Amino acid sequence: MTIYYDSRTGNVERFVRKIAAKTEWQCLKITGQLVALKPGHLITYTTKIGQVPESTERFMQTNHSSILSVSSSGNMNWGANFGLAADKISAKYDIPVLLKFELSGLEREVNSFIEKVNAYQPMYNF
Repeated sequence: MTIYYDSRTGNVERFVRKIAAKTEWQCLKITGQLVALKPGHLITYTTKIGQVPESTERFMQTNHSSILSVSSSGNMNWGANFGLAADKISAKYDIPVLLKFELSGLEREVNSFIEKVNAYQPMYNF
């Protein structure tokens, strides 16, 4: 399995490190040059109280067809805007939201993410 992730403050990166310690998944940090060569799941963060990070949006513009689901970190203090980046990406690219977690995630959220990815069955429209 491949996980593509974007992290600015380190919260998502810490979440991904916890996942990597429990799995053998390939975890690739989004850079300006990254091309999604394999289908995978996206983990990003929510910025500016409900916005999709520009780096994530650029990645999705060219790689959205390889992304199976989206998850987002956020801050519960933002209320209805908590993890809103996942909802916006989901709506724009028609991919499911897998998980929203606060900051770098709790152990139960890491386990939930792993379980959901393992159980994920893509929906194909033929």
